[in-house]
Amino acid sequence: MELHQLKPVIGSKFVKKIKGRGNASGLGKTAGKGHKGQKARSGGKIRPGFEGGQMPLYRRLPKRGFKCRNSKDIVAINVDRLEIFEDGTVVDIEMLLATRVISKVSDGVKILGNGDLTKKLTVKSNYFSATAKEKIENAGGKTEVI
Repeated sequence: MELHQLKPVIGSKFVKKIKGRGNASGLGKTAGKGHKGQKARSGGKIRPGFEGGQMPLYRRLPKRGFKCRNSKDIVAINVDRLEIFEDGTVVDIEMLLATRVISKVSDGVKILGNGDLTKKLTVKSNYFSATAKEKIENAGGKTEVI
């Protein structure tokens, strides 16, 4: 590349529109604002959603429900679902996905205490309920929060 081959980046050079400087300029007289009306006036800005005084769409439509922005989508499974694993297995989230006990992991997995567990398992999960922790440890297993 040499100096005579240099060109400005596309979009960096443009000619400014000179408005209101006579008809010969192409943007004289009304300066591209048309004739009269709110948009032709000085300070005639219209806020987003304004419909000329008509009840705006966002106020005409019914409002329903509430979704908390800080809520977490936690997948919950019960202790009795862990009965399918062999004695002494380390059960983690990847294994739960592989055996299709859960179908997805959103914001975490919680083990709940419904049902009975007879096998000695080491369970690794994001959350445990108090009864689930107690049942796993009573069966001879361990719980690990990850």
